[in-house]
Amino acid sequence: MRMRALGMVAVSAAMALVLAACGGDDSSSSDNASSGSSSGSVKGKVGVILPDTQSSARWESFDKPLLTKAFQEAGVDADIQNALGDKSKFVSIADGMIQEGVSVLAIVNLDSATGAQVQAKAKAAGVKTIDYDRLTLGGTADYYVSFDNVKVGELQGQGLVDALTKSGKKNPTYIDLNGSPTDNNATLFKQGYDSVLSKQTGWKKVGDQSVPDWDNAKAVTIFEQLLTAAGGKVDGVLAANDGLGNSAITVLKKNGLKVPVTGQDATAGGLQNILAGDQYMTVYKPIKDEAEGLVKLTVSLLKGEKGETTGTVEDTQGKRQVPSLLLTPKAITKETVKDVVADGFVTKAELCTGKYAAMCTEAGVA
Repeated sequence: MRMRALGMVAVSAAMALVLAACGGDDSSSSDNASSGSSSGSVKGKVGVILPDTQSSARWESFDKPLLTKAFQEAGVDADIQNALGDKSKFVSIADGMIQEGVSVLAIVNLDSATGAQVQAKAKAAGVKTIDYDRLTLGGTADYYVSFDNVKVGELQGQGLVDALTKSGKKNPTYIDLNGSPTDNNATLFKQGYDSVLSKQTGWKKVGDQSVPDWDNAKAVTIFEQLLTAAGGKVDGVLAANDGLGNSAITVLKKNGLKVPVTGQDATAGGLQNILAGDQYMTVYKPIKDEAEGLVKLTVSLLKGEKGETTGTVEDTQGKRQVPSLLLTPKAITKETVKDVVADGFVTKAELCTGKYAAMCTEAGVA
């Protein structure tokens, strides 16, 4: 995590140069009051499409405000909208942005097919594209900015191993509650945690199912069915994110069970579950760094320059290597919940409410 410091210095320097060189543009912001748009001083406009509000709290609570601020500070005119889980709306938003003349379009796809369709339209119109957080398989993005998602899964898998090792369980059983089958990130997470869990001698997987669209309500039903099929007993749950983890915890409590559960996204709800001992760990992905990485690549495209990346990621469907900026995730347990608050990702006020106040004090949350 400390290694990002140099990168952030570079981002700040780049933004300062852009502002110095391009100040004074009177570009107007979007008329859409909910778009999170900014009045820019860098020539050209960027459109950003976020996926939904259901799969994770991060998109509206974290990504949108962080992106809005980062684009404003960079002097980039940005229109940020949310597709609300609707593929038709996703395409409609993209069409509108292209017609409005955006120079760069950044998307978090709802699925690769829809994302690729949008990127093809953008390319035909001469608009550069960036995949944000999720890689669009078969797409044409100029860049991909995200976290090392296989590493995210590895951290989750190791978290479950650590928890069950501490509990002294011999030959434990576990259930995989995976993310959406249409999200390439979910595939990478699973690749990561399967690589860890499959190496555990004596461990037995008694359930393994994906949750369409990361739908937490559907996850409750799916996990109830998996638990029933496992005879109503399980020693651990590998849940692909905090929302799915909470769904599993709801079912476990209903059945009088308390076992280690993993998560991801370091949401306030996930962190509260960790403080309460209902969830063992989550994975913190500093979205501020991801948002600033997207802005940095956008500025490069607007200036006609080559963006700074950390390597490439393979688009297995499109048979190409996509220039990528991959950031480092961090495992969070009860002992390190305070680090997420100290970083400003979640505030003490939203985390340490009601019964969680005493738990925060015990966990050293300042």
